[in-house]
Amino acid sequence: MKPIDSAKLYCDGRHYDAQHTDVYGDLSFYSSQAQRFGEPILELACGTGRLTLPLAKEGYDITGLDISLGMLKTAKEKAEKENLNIPWFHADCRNFHLAKKFNLIFIPFNSFAHIHDRESFEALCSCVKKHLMCNGHFIIDIFNPDLRILIAENPKRHKVAEYKEPNSNEKVLITESNKYDRSTQINHITWFYKIGDSKEYPVELNMRIYYPEELVNKLFYNDFEVVDRFGDWDECIFQSDSPRHIVVCKKRI
Repeated sequence: MKPIDSAKLYCDGRHYDAQHTDVYGDLSFYSSQAQRFGEPILELACGTGRLTLPLAKEGYDITGLDISLGMLKTAKEKAEKENLNIPWFHADCRNFHLAKKFNLIFIPFNSFAHIHDRESFEALCSCVKKHLMCNGHFIIDIFNPDLRILIAENPKRHKVAEYKEPNSNEKVLITESNKYDRSTQINHITWFYKIGDSKEYPVELNMRIYYPEELVNKLFYNDFEVVDRFGDWDECIFQSDSPRHIVVCKKRI
């Protein structure tokens, strides 16, 4: 299996939270799915608990798992402030062993794109199946690829985000460039960080592109049955121009 190569990007949970303050639309979706499928719940790639904490506050029995110690540190600190007793596990989502099974397991907000190769895909699916209850469900939330963006010639660098640095309160500006490798289906993204007047520095973000039917077929051959597909967090029907591809599946018996 190829290693998860995003350690530098996700090393500081405070920066992640500051950058993603405007991302909240998926919470109502996962709250709806939690009500639909029941608990306990496992969130893979939970990060700083952006979804884990509010779902726990709603009363759900939820566990968070992430490969980044920096992200988990922030998650634990926030949970302590909220007096929330959430189990957190530092582990690779392709190789984890918890003494518990779940009615719902989900991997949100494009995190699945860090699964780059077949071996990693199969390992993650194997872990999920071992930790799902008989009638449990697994949800993958990933962007719907837009070929116009991926294969554009000479794509210009563009702004991704702007936020205040957690310590100095200086402005942090992130711009992005990308180069899509059609042979590997990896979109090689570079984020350029500029804090205040300091020199910008690059951070790599390599995202595996999963085309819709490819993802559905891969899940089928890893013994999952797709029960729903949505095009966005409002649970609209998935179609060609949908911004997201959200797949709800269960173990195929």
